[in-house]
Amino acid sequence: MEDDDDILGPLDPGFAAQFERDDRRPPCQLYLISPPDVGGDFPARLERALAAGPVAAFQFRVKGLDQHEAARLAEPLQRICAAHEVAFIVNDSVSLAKRLGADGVHLGQQDGDAREARSILGPGAQIGVTCHDSRHLAMEAGDAGADYVAFGAFYPTATKETRHRPDPSILSWWSTLFELPCVAIGGITPENAAPLVKAGADFLAVSGAVWNGDEAEAVRRFGEVLGAK
Repeated sequence: MEDDDDILGPLDPGFAAQFERDDRRPPCQLYLISPPDVGGDFPARLERALAAGPVAAFQFRVKGLDQHEAARLAEPLQRICAAHEVAFIVNDSVSLAKRLGADGVHLGQQDGDAREARSILGPGAQIGVTCHDSRHLAMEAGDAGADYVAFGAFYPTATKETRHRPDPSILSWWSTLFELPCVAIGGITPENAAPLVKAGADFLAVSGAVWNGDEAEAVRRFGEVLGAK
C-alpha cells in the first residue's frame, strides 16, 4: 500500500528545510549494505571500511545463490563484523540468518512477517522491514514487533529497481511519533545525506556510495556528515 498524502516531490528543498532533528534521539549512524559480489577481496574491503569509522550494521545481501554458497561467503564477513562490534544482518532469508546465528534479518514486503521471524530467530534478533514510502506499512511493521523500519528510495539508485520515492518528511513524521528507529535508503551519498539526517533518519543505509570507490574514504566522509551538528 502506498501513501498518497506526500504531495510534495522528493527532497523538495523548501519542505525539507522545515525539519530539525530531535536531539533527544541518538545520533544518526551508518548501515552498510553489501554489493552483489562479496567474494574475492571483498572481506579485505569490508575490514578496511569498518576500520575507517563507526558503522552500526552490515547487511549481507546476495541474490541467486543457494544457501550453502551464501553461508560460505557470509562466514568470513560475519567474523569481521563481530571483531568490530558491527551487527551482521541477513537480507531476506530468515533461514540463512538462523543458520549463521546472525544478529538479525531484514525483510522486504514479500519476505515474510516480523512475528514469524521473531518466533524463529528469538527475542534478541534485530528485525528490520522495508516500508517503501508507506506510513501504513511502517505502523504495521512496528505492531508486528520490528526493531526498525526502512523508508526509500530517497534518491535514484542503481543498486536495485525502485518504484517508491518518499519525501524526507516521512522520516520527520515517524521520528516525531515513534521511538522505533527508522532507516533511510536509496542512492545516499556523503553529498546528499544531510537532508535525511536533518529530517530524522536514525540510520543511513548505503551501498554503492561506499563500494563503488575507495570504501575507507567513503566511510570517513559519511562520518563527517553524521558528526556534523
